[in-house]
Amino acid sequence: MEGEIAHLRDLDFHGLRARWKSVFQHQPPPHLPRHLLFATLAYRLQVDELGDIDPATARLLKKIATGGGAVETVRLTAQFDRRRTNLKPGTILTREWNAKTYRVMVADEGFAWNGKTYDSLSKVAFAITGTNWNGPRFFGLRDKVPVEAKP
Repeated sequence: MEGEIAHLRDLDFHGLRARWKSVFQHQPPPHLPRHLLFATLAYRLQVDELGDIDPATARLLKKIATGGGAVETVRLTAQFDRRRTNLKPGTILTREWNAKTYRVMVADEGFAWNGKTYDSLSKVAFAITGTNWNGPRFFGLRDKVPVEAKP
C-alpha cells in the first residue's frame, strides 16, 4: 500500500485523473485539484487494504463538520466515547427473542456470539433477527435512565 501511495505521489494531474477513472470507473469531477485527487485515491487504497471507518464514526464526523465549533465538537466526541467505552470486555449481554435466549460477550475486538466476532451490536442483532436493528437498543442499552439519576 505504501508503495502504491508513493507511486500516486509521483503522478501528475493527468496521471491522477487516469488512475481515478480506473479505480472509480468514471471520470473525476472536473473541478478537483491535484491534491484532492491524490488524497481521495490514497484514502481509497487505504480503505481497500484496511477497511473503512465504521458508520457511527462517519456520523460523528458528519455532525462535527456541520456543527457549531469547538465546544460542540468536544461534547459530541465525549458523548461518542462514553457510548463506546461503557461496555467492558467480558460483559455478557442477554436478550430474549422469539422465545429463545441469546447471550453475547463483549470482546476487545467487538462482540462474540455463536462462534463469530462482530464489530457492532447492530450486526449481531441482524444475525439474530434477520432484520436491521439498532444494536444497543435491541440489547436494551439505549434510552435507559442512568442508575445515579433514578429517584
